[in-house]
Amino acid sequence: MRSGSSVAGYLSVFAALALALGGAGAARAAEECLECHSTVDNVGEERLVVDETRWTATVHGAAGASCADCHAGKAEYPHAADEPRAACTNCHSDAEEALAASVHHKADPAGAKRPDCLSCHGELHRMAPVSDEASLVHPKRLAQTCGKCHADPELGAQAGVKLVQPLAAYEASVHAGGVARGEHAATCSDCHGSHGILPADDAQSQVNRKNVPATCAACHADVAKAYGESVHGVAAAAGIGESPVCTDCHGEHRILGPGDQGSPVYASNVPKMTCGRCHGDLRVTEKFGMKNTAVEAFDDSFHGLAGRSGDIKVANCASCHGVHDILPSSDPRSHIHPDRIAATCGSCHPGAGASFAIGAVHVLPGDKEESHPSVYWTRIVYLWLIGLTIGGMLLHNGLDFYRKARGARFLRNLPLLDDAPVRMSGWFRISHGLLASSFIVLVYSGFALKYPEAWWSRLATFGNPLVDLRGGIHRIAGVIMLGVGVMHVVHLFLSRGARACISAMVRPGMADIHELKEKVAYLAGRHPEPPETPWVGYPEKMEYLAVVWGTFVMGATGFILWFPDIVLRVAPKWVTDLATVIHLYEAILAALAILVWHFYLVIFDPMVYPLDTAAIDGRQTPGRAWERRNAKVPGKSDKA
Repeated sequence: MRSGSSVAGYLSVFAALALALGGAGAARAAEECLECHSTVDNVGEERLVVDETRWTATVHGAAGASCADCHAGKAEYPHAADEPRAACTNCHSDAEEALAASVHHKADPAGAKRPDCLSCHGELHRMAPVSDEASLVHPKRLAQTCGKCHADPELGAQAGVKLVQPLAAYEASVHAGGVARGEHAATCSDCHGSHGILPADDAQSQVNRKNVPATCAACHADVAKAYGESVHGVAAAAGIGESPVCTDCHGEHRILGPGDQGSPVYASNVPKMTCGRCHGDLRVTEKFGMKNTAVEAFDDSFHGLAGRSGDIKVANCASCHGVHDILPSSDPRSHIHPDRIAATCGSCHPGAGASFAIGAVHVLPGDKEESHPSVYWTRIVYLWLIGLTIGGMLLHNGLDFYRKARGARFLRNLPLLDDAPVRMSGWFRISHGLLASSFIVLVYSGFALKYPEAWWSRLATFGNPLVDLRGGIHRIAGVIMLGVGVMHVVHLFLSRGARACISAMVRPGMADIHELKEKVAYLAGRHPEPPETPWVGYPEKMEYLAVVWGTFVMGATGFILWFPDIVLRVAPKWVTDLATVIHLYEAILAALAILVWHFYLVIFDPMVYPLDTAAIDGRQTPGRAWERRNAKVPGKSDKA
């Protein structure tokens, strides 16, 4: 036992002596080299000058490496200037092997410059350890180091590098921001590797499509696990190239945080920029038997329209289907499985019940096979109704304008009769003003939601605050319109003259048939002048009944859409789908009717042009007074 201890002691002493002698030898060798390499006068070039103090602080100097360890064949001096450069392989053979197989080593020797060790790690005699921020390969400096070549368009073109300005893209990324803050975030080597960097089309490359999830998993393990079990991850692992991997959704070098408006996964960008690129691609949907109208239908839904307007709080694809853990609806773990969909909807709609799951989703109202019959046929009826109604109005007004413009121009110069009866009382004028104002606001704010990309809608959809304001203004205007209806009913109770006027509005009779017959004869050219009209003619009656009907329909459907959470607790989803269709097409019909019918009657009709001022001062224009010259005023004896 003692003999063994003695031997061990001798060996320890011998090892220490050898190390000391080796260190001393290295020091002597360095001193010999510095006899020449300490001044530029001796070696002729600044790059060959070695600062002993700086050298000892380098990663190699601190490790005790001698000059000859790196500069093989130069131990004897004086030596030739063209002898081999520093041989890193003496110590770093594994790195050399990886570099030899890498895309950098395979650069075209005829044109492109092959990067060597010093290209990335820097000048040998100043090389700092990776952990030192002075090192060119420290995480905070690595992107700039790689960018010396990869940010050079000419060099990139010469070497066949296909990416344009990857450095600028990376520097704008969330990863670069994390590195700058001193956090553990991805740099070039984390994704591409260090020495054995391979082109992306190489199956062994870390950034090859099939390897991307594993590469990202080095930092995002939990996310990668969820993705690996998802419908996308399973398909990608099976070799289906169309299935998205991390970079398809998040990007490559310019990966931005989900809260950045430029990110593909920003809330309002998800449907179009991310999910929609595949699920809206006919080639992909047909190849894999997926529904090819899902994206279009979502875009046309309230969620889709609000998202297109810039609302980031409204549900997007990920809100319902999940982010990385997307599963088929048949999987019990899926967020959209029938057993879980109430909870999924309930995350935004508190108290969502089983009715939320009753009804088709991502269905266009014009899809006869998938939409509810009531939704489909209501749309068809409205399309015909709009076409025939507005078409008839255009024909009627077009002929009327043609006849009056050619044969009744003198009517515009008729003097206003001093004793002409008041056409609209003060109460009616106030009601009309509120009705007109609320209608205009409703039309603009409503169609701004339906057509968010239109130039005229940008005022109401420019940024999230205005999106919220648009919805609030729309509802307030709707309440005002309904309030005007209540005011109108109260007015009818209080004023006999108002009741007489409205009674004439809603009570058809033979006089209407006679008026229409005479008007058609005039439009057909059988009468030289417009016929006399009653105090309340068929144009006014049509408008009044349309306003009453439209206010009721828009109010009822508007409340359904305003409070879907309550409605869907007691009714199936097709009820809200039907309300959406009616609300839209009734709005289109109303807006077109006002533009084509009402605006003609009060603005473009040659009898009143440029404006029928009855809604302002209550008095008839000369043309209208001439038309109604023998008309009986309903309730004339009552000062309404």
